[in-house]
Amino acid sequence: MTDSIPPRVLTVAGSDSGGGAGIQADLKTMLALGVHGMSVIAAVTAQNSLGVQGYWELPPEAVRAQLDSVLGDIGVQAVKTGMLASPVLVETVAEVLAGVDAPVVVDPVGVSKHGDALLAPEAVDTVRTRLLPTATVVTPNLWEVAQLTGVKVEEEGDMRRAADAVLTMGPAWVLVKGGHLPGAPVDLLTDGVREFRFTAERHDNRHTHGTGCTLASAIASYLALGEDVPGAVGRAKEYVTGAIARGFPLGAGIGPVDHGWLWR
Repeated sequence: MTDSIPPRVLTVAGSDSGGGAGIQADLKTMLALGVHGMSVIAAVTAQNSLGVQGYWELPPEAVRAQLDSVLGDIGVQAVKTGMLASPVLVETVAEVLAGVDAPVVVDPVGVSKHGDALLAPEAVDTVRTRLLPTATVVTPNLWEVAQLTGVKVEEEGDMRRAADAVLTMGPAWVLVKGGHLPGAPVDLLTDGVREFRFTAERHDNRHTHGTGCTLASAIASYLALGEDVPGAVGRAKEYVTGAIARGFPLGAGIGPVDHGWLWR
């Protein structure tokens, strides 16, 4: 028995059978950072280092039952959402999160590392109108920013305009991830008033599967541990940068980041 109960963080996302992204990446990140990870599985993917061969959504009543089970008994200090796939699943999750008194980190997953679509086109508007208003932080990459807002970020100077467009949809903070721009990777965090830029060394490593899931889960973990949003993002950026640097090959394609690098 122990009197020390770790903070509890819930991920609502899809399962990655290859173990590099999704629920699996989220739970590994949470364990590495010292919080108790819990999961609501919204979809199951057949996935490996070469891509996503298929995915199957869970019924909304199954997703709602998982949410009610965890929130009704255990409770949370933070929530992270990832792949939600369809309008009905986005609506189901958003309805519940609107009543949760804990930080919510939304990773608006639209496409996999390999370019496979993970969000139905008809669900994008539901993400905008239902899910983003529940978010403490939303963490879109450049493709997701364009999908949500129509704003194309082609250089670092475009990032604030893109972030402001996302803020109109209701989240408290937006973290626009600029890793796909040339030069040193820069992420922009803003609440519309304050602005923070996070830079990191660019590592020459193609094994980066799960980067977005890992970053969002790390932010949620640090929020649960008591950091404010800029502090959580800064520490999460350090963690994911180390994980990218130590990404390793699996199979014949793109391998995962190393979620356990702090231990190794």
